[in-house]
Amino acid sequence: MTIQMKKLLFLLMLAAVVAVMPADARRPRKKSVAKPATTQVIFTGDLAPKVIGYQGTTPLNVTIKDGRIESIEALPNKETPAYFERATKHVFPQYIGKTVAQARAVEGDIATGATYSSEALIKNIEAALKAAK
Repeated sequence: MTIQMKKLLFLLMLAAVVAVMPADARRPRKKSVAKPATTQVIFTGDLAPKVIGYQGTTPLNVTIKDGRIESIEALPNKETPAYFERATKHVFPQYIGKTVAQARAVEGDIATGATYSSEALIKNIEAALKAAK
């Protein structure tokens, strides 16, 4: 067998393999580049310094990751612990996991017996959502 015949045989075999390949396997694949996660932590103490609960200010850290509210952290305050805990357990779940747009549309529901604390938390969250990028 001559070299030319070997080359021809190789090309015919290659053509046969390509012919049986699915169409999408023949296209060059684009490299996918993962977007880096964007995380933003918004401190509401500076955004809403006049928002007062029952005993004083109720600052929060609102963490937004890739456009969704990942967590809300209550920072030191002077609220009565039992009432403030009731308010956080009732208010925070209304926002966590939602996109910023969805959270902006939430009409926050207050916790019974912790009205002032709940209202302050909702106002702080709303201030954070206004500042979100």
